Amino acid sequence: MRSDFQHVLAQREAGVLTITMNRPAVLNAFNDLMVQELIEIVEVAARDEEIRCVVLTGAGRAFGSGQDLSLFAQERTAESSQVAQEHLHAYHRLVVGLQQLPQPVIAAIHGVATGISLNIALACDLRIAADDARLSEAFARIGLVPDGGGAYFLTRLLGSAKALELALLAEEINGVEAERIGLVNKCVPLSELEETVATLARRLANGPTRTYGLIKQLFHASQDKDLAVVLQLEGEFQSKAINTADHREGVQAFMQKRPPKYIGK
Repeated sequence: MRSDFQHVLAQREAGVLTITMNRPAVLNAFNDLMVQELIEIVEVAARDEEIRCVVLTGAGRAFGSGQDLSLFAQERTAESSQVAQEHLHAYHRLVVGLQQLPQPVIAAIHGVATGISLNIALACDLRIAADDARLSEAFARIGLVPDGGGAYFLTRLLGSAKALELALLAEEINGVEAERIGLVNKCVPLSELEETVATLARRLANGPTRTYGLIKQLFHASQDKDLAVVLQLEGEFQSKAINTADHREGVQAFMQKRPPKYIGK
């Protein structure tokens, strides 16, 4: 993985890849280059078996303030709709890439996480928020619908009524409230965020990575299926899991009453 990105930092340590959106002067607002750099990193990580957990966060005072609105301040032309579709396609590629990563993905959220930045966090598997986090589906404030999969993630995490409330009113909620309604998995004091996320990332990086990937695939595939189909999928994925080296190690460790040493295969 190259290291000369302009708006993103990528750091690897002990099987954990930390991706930091790095435009702190504008609270990590998205521009086209930052989206493309994130896509590249995510797609490279998906093929790297040495990476066993991914953390996504933002530099400076915020996770991310959404789209850089200077793009939308330009005068509309006949080509504006086409440009908008191409713009959204990049976000869609990033969201799908995060969802399909075989490794667990943690979003570490502090400060502002609004608009597309919030929805990128919702595409991650787990979300840990600091108590200073301010989360908002801000699209309605500028006359837009939630993009980046917002309607998909919000309704599945919160149910349709609460999801519509957040989208229609576009009000901020803090980290504590986000944990209460299930938008994030946990809220911790800002001073504890880095270590909380690092501890969780290390735990996942030392776990059965291949199995984690199968769990993600099974859960994503099951969201719009009936029970009979899900049970069939369960059997298919379990057949794959039972043949992994980590399953064999887990059973042996249990029988020998020792901690397992997973290799992620």
